[in-house]
Amino acid sequence: MTTPTTPAPLGELVGVPPPADATAVEELLKLFGKAARAHQLYLPNNPIYKSAHDALRAGFAPVWAELEELVLGFTESEVKWEGQTVLSETSRGSESLPWLFYKDGVRELRLLPGIEAEELDKLLTIMQRVRKASPEEDDLLTLLWEGDFVFLRYRYVDVSLEGAPTLAEGETVASDEERYVEPQEEITRSGVINMSDFDGTLYFLDEREIEYLQTEVDREYRADLRQNVISILLDIFEQQPAAQVRGEVTELLDVLMVHMLSAGQFQNVAYLIRESQVTATRAADLQPVLAQQLAQIPARLSAPEPLTQLLQSLDEAVMMPPPADLVALFEQLRGPALATVLEWLSRIQNVKLRPVLDAAAVRLAAQNTSDLVKLIGSTVPGVALEAAKRAGTLKTPAAVAPLSKALQDGDAALRVAAVQALGEIGSPSALQALERGLDDAERDVRVAAVRALSARSYRPVLAKLDAIVKGKAIRDADLTEKMAVFEAYGALCGEEGVAPLDSLLHGKSLFGRREDSELRACAAVALGRINTPRAQESLRRATSEKDVVVRNAANRALRGGSGPA
Repeated sequence: MTTPTTPAPLGELVGVPPPADATAVEELLKLFGKAARAHQLYLPNNPIYKSAHDALRAGFAPVWAELEELVLGFTESEVKWEGQTVLSETSRGSESLPWLFYKDGVRELRLLPGIEAEELDKLLTIMQRVRKASPEEDDLLTLLWEGDFVFLRYRYVDVSLEGAPTLAEGETVASDEERYVEPQEEITRSGVINMSDFDGTLYFLDEREIEYLQTEVDREYRADLRQNVISILLDIFEQQPAAQVRGEVTELLDVLMVHMLSAGQFQNVAYLIRESQVTATRAADLQPVLAQQLAQIPARLSAPEPLTQLLQSLDEAVMMPPPADLVALFEQLRGPALATVLEWLSRIQNVKLRPVLDAAAVRLAAQNTSDLVKLIGSTVPGVALEAAKRAGTLKTPAAVAPLSKALQDGDAALRVAAVQALGEIGSPSALQALERGLDDAERDVRVAAVRALSARSYRPVLAKLDAIVKGKAIRDADLTEKMAVFEAYGALCGEEGVAPLDSLLHGKSLFGRREDSELRACAAVALGRINTPRAQESLRRATSEKDVVVRNAANRALRGGSGPA
């Protein structure tokens, strides 16, 4: 049954409640694509051909358990069911299932129970004929009509009318006599060839046919057959249980991966690794030795030596591979790759490679936290630093102990990273370890520690901050460190801190000398953080100071600002 009218809304079912999700339909379309490929590559007596068709027939069972009929809608690049996209393919080649139906006008297929047993092979055969058909052969609509299906309905539009021009009022389409004028017959001498005699001959192609041929030739030359080869090898591995056959396939896959890596075929390498691991879970009666050999395929890519060579070549490359290919490849890296990835992140020069590698490091660190914790103590330059940063980002409690050790023994950059990571983790043990950062010999470490403790409102550190504020060492510190200490003190001390801060702001020494302007301004900032009536009164008295730095700091603190002008 065909209906050449405007199709109903995609996936519309009458009186049939939709299932909870489209998982069964999506899985069915995946099996449909695999069966179509097997139908194209193998003969009917091939075990792979039979297995793919049996799997497709079985895939209809969960669909019919939920639906009385399956309605699929087609756009140029998507198959839709109930308004949801259940299959998306961006290419418009003959291998694209949505484009195969859409280009010939089919906008909707309605499949009924029984098609899997009676008419499935007929539909797959028609699809194969359409993929290989030339412009002169029958299109999909004609073949579907000739198929005389019982369990399949379809809606279509007339493609030739979709792009027809709209006529203005009173305008008519010229008749053949109006459109074409017979040329005057030219009188030529005997033996002289007239090129116009060859126009319109049996083998003359119009522009549309020439364009089609050129497109198909270009597509054929651009087609990458490596994934088809990988799929065939994996199908053989899955269907042939003989250990010798599976061993040979494993060796071929290993050789293929090396060659494709050398050629920069990263998308195909990712496909090989991903599908080989899926095959390892599906293959029946798989010997442990062969299962281990398949597992070694991604492990080889993650080993330090090959991964180092790969990253070095990418870092030095003038033309980068497509980012999508690199993402697909790096997604196949395993835990042992984490150390190599972190090392290269600390020294990589290629700005285009860095974000892709950084995303890989985040994924590997999240999936391998035990390895990440160990790498904080690495002696390889850059690895410990990057591991500490990732531990903080992931808020890994297990990293507190190695971060505490790094805060004691690491270089200045690592100690700063350890302080920041401990602050991000924020557990009681992490904050206790942070207190040691206040006594560090490096100014950046001290500043980072006091800011992290202040951000966490860690009151147990107040006694140490009080000693720093009242001590002599803070007077020799630079303005940034003074500001950090006094802001933290003001945020934590409360009313008890007003008296010592007021003394710093207004007090005089035995000889009538005041503290330096920076220290008094920082005291004003701390009083602004306290913001009690006594603190505000102290600040108001400072607004009449002759020292412009102190006066401005007091005014800003009263207005809710921070820092001296």
